[in-house]
Amino acid sequence: MGTLTATAPTGVPTALRKLYLLRFGFAAVWAALLFATADTLGALTVPLVVIYPLFDVACAVIDLSSARANAQPVRGLYVNIALSTRTAIGLAVAATSGTPAVLRVWGAWAITAGVVQLLAGAARRHLGGQWAMIASGAISTLAGASVFAEAGADDASLTNLAGYAFIGGVFFLVSALRLGRTREV
Repeated sequence: MGTLTATAPTGVPTALRKLYLLRFGFAAVWAALLFATADTLGALTVPLVVIYPLFDVACAVIDLSSARANAQPVRGLYVNIALSTRTAIGLAVAATSGTPAVLRVWGAWAITAGVVQLLAGAARRHLGGQWAMIASGAISTLAGASVFAEAGADDASLTNLAGYAFIGGVFFLVSALRLGRTREV
């Protein structure tokens, strides 16, 4: 076993790896629950769609404390916290107007959060394992545009949000596995 070859402190990749694994697990469970209930915007789906960006806030706060302790860039994390907090509020309000409104808010969030994720991954590429975060950010931006456009369809559904979340979770898993590899020389 060797040490991390990047210039970042050893704790950063380890903390990110654990956080990314947690995010994958959450996304997988969340996607399964939403997929099972996505046919109506009801008592279970509304809290589910609001919880997802709130979980994103919690993860960004955890990431922020680790990044600050190790002198890593944090601006994108602050932006992500603000975006996701506003999105959770927006989704709670949009849910009172129906599925199309929820899809519009989610789509706008996916676009903006995708850009932030892409930029954060690019800034952290020296840590290793970040190509998946860069790709995920780009895909999130495109998927967000698709979700936003879907809001105008007659048969608008929340089902695609489950797929969006699961695919995002897979990217976190890939990054976690890659970060584990960068620790070994």
